[in-house]
Amino acid sequence: MLSINLRHLEEAELALRGELPVAELDLGLADELIRVEKPLRYDLKAELLHEAVLVTGSLVLPLECECSRCLKKFPTRLHLKDWAVHLPLAGEDKVSVDNDCVDLTPFVREDILLNFPQHPLCKTECAGLTKPENDRKDEVAESAAANVWVELDKLKLK
Repeated sequence: MLSINLRHLEEAELALRGELPVAELDLGLADELIRVEKPLRYDLKAELLHEAVLVTGSLVLPLECECSRCLKKFPTRLHLKDWAVHLPLAGEDKVSVDNDCVDLTPFVREDILLNFPQHPLCKTECAGLTKPENDRKDEVAESAAANVWVELDKLKLK
């Protein structure tokens, strides 16, 4: 769990650096093309602003993807370099506080899921699966056969 102790935050802003295991993120992935096996790395700064907490920094999550066009496996990373969250401590939208701590994990999880690639590509110009040589020969033969019929249709047999 990635949390902030509000008592420590009252004294000074906090720097949070470290890793969060994948199991604690509880991403609930159903996408077969994206796997998360390595921990989330975070470098955050938290500060108290009136009746709220402002957390800013960067989040980096390594991903193992499968290209949606060619099915080739490739590593990539999700990098939220200017991540920020504003957590009100009072009012209707206030965050829950447990033992003077605020859990950042749900907010991190939500932003990670919103930034996941929809259709991962190994490279933007990926042409997709290539056909085997035998299939190309069949296409050439079909094309030639189609041209023969076009020529026969031009004949006038009356």
